[in-house]
Amino acid sequence: MQQKGYIHVYTGNGQGKTTAAFGLAVRALGAGKKVFIGQFVKSMKYNEVTLEQHYSGIRIKQYGLRCFLNCMPEERDILAAEKGWEACCRILCSGEYDLVVLDELTIALYYKLLSLPVILAGLAARDPATEVVITGRYAPPELIAMADLVTEMQEVKHYYTQGVLSRDGFDR
Repeated sequence: MQQKGYIHVYTGNGQGKTTAAFGLAVRALGAGKKVFIGQFVKSMKYNEVTLEQHYSGIRIKQYGLRCFLNCMPEERDILAAEKGWEACCRILCSGEYDLVVLDELTIALYYKLLSLPVILAGLAARDPATEVVITGRYAPPELIAMADLVTEMQEVKHYYTQGVLSRDGFDR
């Protein structure tokens, strides 16, 4: 008998949402589970994407084109996110992966690259055994209500405020 998959949301203004999701992915891989990670908004090859080179049970796909966090998204950003969501929906429904991480999905919602009703419908239609982790700031209340586990990362103190830039292997 397959176990039920739950929906996790890691949100808030603190650092560690993606890191926690990738930590869970490594734990799942260690248990012999298959993992898919779809990264929305991101196109930069952060060090975590190299996991595919080390583990055969993981697939990582990025659905971002550029960093638009300091400007408005363009039509091409919306199309990339929509195409990514369509691919993720197929994966969520397929039952092929035990864990699906939707990294920065809430950012795609916040910038209106994707529609909340479409996201909620896709999550509701997923294979019932598929565990889902959604990361990003600004998780909408409807997504929080649907989730089974919600963790809010809150920044208390960060070395960025002291001028420390992203460090290879720790922050990117």
